[in-house]
Amino acid sequence: MERLRDKIGQLIMVGCRGARIASDERVILEEYGFGNFILFRHNCAEPRQMLALCRDLWDGAIDQPPLIGIDQEGGTVHRLPQPFTHFPAAAALGACGDPRLAYRAGRASATELALVGINLNFAPVLDVHSNPANPIIGARAFGADPQSVSTMALAWMRGLREGGVMPCGKHFPGHGGAGEDSHLTLPVVEKTLAELQAVELPPFVDACRSGIEALMTAHVQFPALDPNFMATLSAPIISGLLRHQWGYDGVVFSDDLEMKAISDGYAPGEAAVLALLAGVEVMLFCHNLVNAVQAFESLAAEAERSPAMRARVEASHRRMSDLKQRYLKSFSGVAENELEDRLTSLNHQSIIAEIYRSL
Repeated sequence: MERLRDKIGQLIMVGCRGARIASDERVILEEYGFGNFILFRHNCAEPRQMLALCRDLWDGAIDQPPLIGIDQEGGTVHRLPQPFTHFPAAAALGACGDPRLAYRAGRASATELALVGINLNFAPVLDVHSNPANPIIGARAFGADPQSVSTMALAWMRGLREGGVMPCGKHFPGHGGAGEDSHLTLPVVEKTLAELQAVELPPFVDACRSGIEALMTAHVQFPALDPNFMATLSAPIISGLLRHQWGYDGVVFSDDLEMKAISDGYAPGEAAVLALLAGVEVMLFCHNLVNAVQAFESLAAEAERSPAMRARVEASHRRMSDLKQRYLKSFSGVAENELEDRLTSLNHQSIIAEIYRSL
């Protein structure tokens, strides 16, 4: 029987500082059993190093195999060094209007990620680019029309999944209408419920109906949905709208809880407790393990005290365990001596050329 603290470790995703796990980081990972990892550009020096890092994270897992995630959308949100393919932004795929190309781009991206052991991609972006003044979404969105966003994003998602990598759509319930960057401040979207239902929400509804494995929340406040809390901390939005009204039973990730939209108002432990109570499964602490430790201890203390929190830990752990049992059968990376040849033989530049010819 897994201990409560072991289960809480499975509900936190962390980053590490460099191209390998440092000795002080390893001590913390072993003590707290964090079950999930996110990679950034500073973790991705070259293919063999990435393969070694992912294999180390996999082999060091204490309880269940780890989710090893990355933000690999294409365009400006691109973490991987050469010879990995730098795919165009979602807006280019949206402009070409061909779901078959979106599918091929998603599958090609997954093929490259899986070679080094990455099994989760925080994409596709399901946001509708409904506010031209939005400083953070822009070309990351497939377009400004909800139906075309759904069509292209879900085709890309199917390709990613069939290429061996789990998709995580973002940023629920929509970041495209915001006028500010949630990395820096808390955006507020003052749209009516009818306006949200017409524009922001449809791609997320369609993704849920299509069985998307995971969604990531937005650190954005929607007074029409919840006048008190941003989406990441909102029980009416996550447990109410997403779970009960839409019937979604996949895994919900928070966006990074170290972003200013949330860290300016909440300590790490407070944010994690509120997010889990709202219905989030996995809390992200992308840059500072100290913050993840504080969140872990706050969650553990609250779960020891509160039957409601223990029930939330159990429900979230069940969803995480189900996801990992379905998808993480074995380490996906190839042998080191095969890696370079496999990467260079893929020739995904032909897909990029076809996308640009279609514009």
